[in-house]
Amino acid sequence: MTRQIPDRLQRYYTGVEDVQPDEPQLAQALTETMLSISYKTYADSAHATRSVHAKSHGLLGAEIEIHDNLPAELSQGLFARPATYDAVIRLSTTPGDILHDSVSAPRGMALKILDVEGERLPGSETSTSQDFVMVNGKVFNSPSAKAFLTNLTLLAATTDRAEGLKKILSKVLRGAESALERVGKEVTPLKVMGGQPLTHMLGESFFTQVPVRFGNYIAKLGVVPASENLKALVDRTVEVAGDANAHRHLIEEFFETETAVWQLKAQLCTDVGEMPIEDPMALWDEDKSPYLTIATITAGPQTAWSEERAEQVDDGMKFSPWNGIRPHQPLGQIMRLRQMAYERSAAFRSERNPTPVVEPRTCPFGHGAPSSVVEDTGARVFP
Repeated sequence: MTRQIPDRLQRYYTGVEDVQPDEPQLAQALTETMLSISYKTYADSAHATRSVHAKSHGLLGAEIEIHDNLPAELSQGLFARPATYDAVIRLSTTPGDILHDSVSAPRGMALKILDVEGERLPGSETSTSQDFVMVNGKVFNSPSAKAFLTNLTLLAATTDRAEGLKKILSKVLRGAESALERVGKEVTPLKVMGGQPLTHMLGESFFTQVPVRFGNYIAKLGVVPASENLKALVDRTVEVAGDANAHRHLIEEFFETETAVWQLKAQLCTDVGEMPIEDPMALWDEDKSPYLTIATITAGPQTAWSEERAEQVDDGMKFSPWNGIRPHQPLGQIMRLRQMAYERSAAFRSERNPTPVVEPRTCPFGHGAPSSVVEDTGARVFP
């Protein structure tokens, strides 16, 4: 592993980000656009859901083992010493409305590592967990915050409208995406609009897409299948036409008897000129800096989804890149603009649902751990 670490690494320093003067206005506009999605879905269902990634497919208790004898460059922040943590995993798809699984969209993995020590990021002082929010693609879907706001505004306008048309569009886009992948071109915007291939969700790899501070350094993180049963599901086509919750049912079936093992990996930044912080669509060169394993995530047989778990996690928890410790501070404009939007989205749910948003101290399921939570007062800062 030591030989794979690049000879030159970019050290983190306070001024590594290029903060723009219009970011407060962009953050407000992004937050309002995201909340407009939640208001639409709440008006129809009388139940408050996330502005994005509203539909969960798997809600898992897991264990994360930080590897021993990591090189100094990887032994940073949470990963500075070997340890084992309980965790919660939420598998989801990106739309803000709950759609039939035949409307295929990018998949997400939100990872909450529990009982983490360290100086907290602003706004997460009442928490003791570290969140990493990941999607099954190595780069973000828009080249800038302004472009992302434009795309999100278009998507918000389609919320809760004509699911039948969305199914047709998704099928067309999947065909276009498949044709382009055959000639070596993966078009992220097509997947966002509904062109995600209909494959088994447990075969996916997930990435932060944009960088985070990694102690003294900077990195992007990824979670990839490690056990043979997960590797066997990579790119496996699934049939969803007759089942609105096919992905959930496949995940439930897997975890009736199987154990899943993933590797948590870090790709270290070598130079901000070659591996930029502020360009969310920049693909960092893996020949210059490969993803290196820093921890193992294990989820054993369990009830992978239930109404009770949905109440505990979908309603009662938030996952935010800004819920964590300072050594893993989110970096770049996309990450900075997420902070207000995620807080407001959590507050929206907490104020309207019977189950308030709280920050767990221990995993409320899995490993026989009792439920113990503390209110996330930060989620109530905004009306």
